[in-house]
Amino acid sequence: MKTAALLFAATLALPAHGMTQDELLQANLLPGWRMDSGHHMAGLSLALAPGWKTYWRSPGEAGIPPEFDWSGSQNVKAVYVHWPSPVVFHTNGMQTVGYDGGVILPLEVVPEVPGQPVVLRARVGMGICKDICMPAEVLVSADLVAPGADPGGIRAALKAQPANAAQAGVGRVTCAVEPIADGLRLTATVEIAAQSGEEAVVMEPADRSIWVGEAMTSRQGGTLTSVAEMVAATGAPFALDRSGLRLTVLGGARAVQIEGCPAP
Repeated sequence: MKTAALLFAATLALPAHGMTQDELLQANLLPGWRMDSGHHMAGLSLALAPGWKTYWRSPGEAGIPPEFDWSGSQNVKAVYVHWPSPVVFHTNGMQTVGYDGGVILPLEVVPEVPGQPVVLRARVGMGICKDICMPAEVLVSADLVAPGADPGGIRAALKAQPANAAQAGVGRVTCAVEPIADGLRLTATVEIAAQSGEEAVVMEPADRSIWVGEAMTSRQGGTLTSVAEMVAATGAPFALDRSGLRLTVLGGARAVQIEGCPAP
């Protein structure tokens, strides 16, 4: 964990070949449309220079996830990010997860007072990488008016979200846990058809403060097995909430997201 953090910090210190953030990253808020529920579906469009990448919500040991600050918004109670399926990269021998060239992140905005005007303002911090990595921060805003429309690919990004277990025909899923000196080792077994390309599994505990190492994944027939170590702030073995554990299987054109992982 410390090695990965030091590696990323070191890359941040390197100049990006004299290029400015504006040359590498363009960000816009797409106003979107008013939903039947009274919520509003908007989108954050991130366009990167050729060869540059940014990260998914769970980016791997060598990456940092985007951080969102909506505090400058008006009539906004909550914002939910709908993440399109990411891809796996390898950086200095470490696995990272994210988007190549850019992405549209659909944003489901819940108003404080339904039917009233909504102004969405966001300060977004993220990491962007090519041969090196650098931190980036963007400020974007938009008036969200009804009924609205989707001229910018928000619906396509929603369709690109991971499939759920039923949609992907996932069979039995189990997670075995064994204590280690500073936490636990989790072995997830998933009955799932082989995905195209390199397969990887990302494990996300409900408690986001728990550090999760890169999962080692292998396949035997129709069964995928993935093993990762988890460390809590206590630095000691802990009880894992299996019901809140999320497994995301990457490798195909569309990821598969599995909610909960019972004991064998």
